Amino acid sequence: MDREVFQEQFGLLGTSEAMRQVIDKIMQVAKTDITVTLQGESGVGKDVTARAIHAMSERSRNNLVIVNCGAIPEGIIESELFGHEKGAFTGAETSREGYFEKANGGTIFLDEIGDTPKNVQVKLLRVLENGEFFRVGSSKVQTTDVRVVAATNQDLWKMVKEGAFREDLYYRLDTVQIKLPPLRDRPEDIIPIFKKFVEEYSARYDSVFKGFSDEARELLISYRWPGNVRELRNVAEQLVVLEKSQFIDKKKLQKYLKGRQHEGSADNLPMVAGRNREHSSSDSDEGFNRKDRELVYRALVELRNDIADVKKMFANFLYSTFNTKALKALPASVRDEVDKTEVSGVNVNLGDHATLGMQSMPDETDIEESEDTELSDFLKDNKIPSIEEAEKFLIQQALKRFDGNRRKASETLGVSERTLYRKLDQYGLD
Repeated sequence: MDREVFQEQFGLLGTSEAMRQVIDKIMQVAKTDITVTLQGESGVGKDVTARAIHAMSERSRNNLVIVNCGAIPEGIIESELFGHEKGAFTGAETSREGYFEKANGGTIFLDEIGDTPKNVQVKLLRVLENGEFFRVGSSKVQTTDVRVVAATNQDLWKMVKEGAFREDLYYRLDTVQIKLPPLRDRPEDIIPIFKKFVEEYSARYDSVFKGFSDEARELLISYRWPGNVRELRNVAEQLVVLEKSQFIDKKKLQKYLKGRQHEGSADNLPMVAGRNREHSSSDSDEGFNRKDRELVYRALVELRNDIADVKKMFANFLYSTFNTKALKALPASVRDEVDKTEVSGVNVNLGDHATLGMQSMPDETDIEESEDTELSDFLKDNKIPSIEEAEKFLIQQALKRFDGNRRKASETLGVSERTLYRKLDQYGLD
């Protein structure tokens, strides 16, 4: 099969030199069983490439199992990958095959491999080395025969140096690395790929695409395409559906470009892509009102939610951990911030927290004086701590209170166990 036929069959688009080199490498390794790691930004086509590798391999008659490692919660990823036995954990009512068993004889595509927890990485290394693994809750060795294709948009070697990724697993995965170039690095491919998408959607939606102006063409080429081919496809579909049978000029095209036109420029702020200083003031005002204001508003909403979450965590922790004396000794500014914060679905006030039907507060004699001291020290100078400081302090105190029991700590803080794990990683806490 020649390169053009291969690209047409599997949807790997582009005729640039960079893309030709990638296609040649893919065709070279596809028919072997060698482990392949695909590296590239989001939207460059890592999943399409993995499907092409499997379809060209000797394993094409068997399963291709796709696993997004970043989308599986940390607490269940081992069970998802390797399966579990009946009764291995609460809710395990039957035995279950994992993805490696389902892919036996075929290919397993481990997308976002960089997001795999370190405790699972060592088990991945073993199955990659000799095909052996254990189901959760079993001491019986299972075997599987799979070809592994991994993908990531992260720098795995940098993660190795930072201690976030196992070095031995890195070398095992790095047998063959294929770097898929972003769309901005092969601008000569943009117009041909765009036309192909437009023709495809025009036929699907019974529409007629009447072309685009030279200015629109220049904008397509100069735009940075942060979402790469996926974003280009989406823009083509929107233009065909929403601008049906219209001639596309620069102004129409700008409405559908979401990213930033130039990284590192003075205009590198949220804005309508393609906007520049030569536009009239009315155009700039219109762009700001419709796009920038929406982005700013979304950011403010997210900030408000973050603050509300920390206040809720703070109040939950205070009510369930510290004694009445310590609570009354809080600075007035702190009490005002926490008053009427929603805790466990109830609006409460520091003055009457003990009468709200919540879990009974521990006696003052049950609370160590050191906890009172730590709280007072943390809130010294009558100042409200930052969000990060408050979160880190509360997590440390909750874990200390329950001797490192993360389940109890998360319940006390009023957050999910998964959120607690993420915060521990964020703040570098063990």
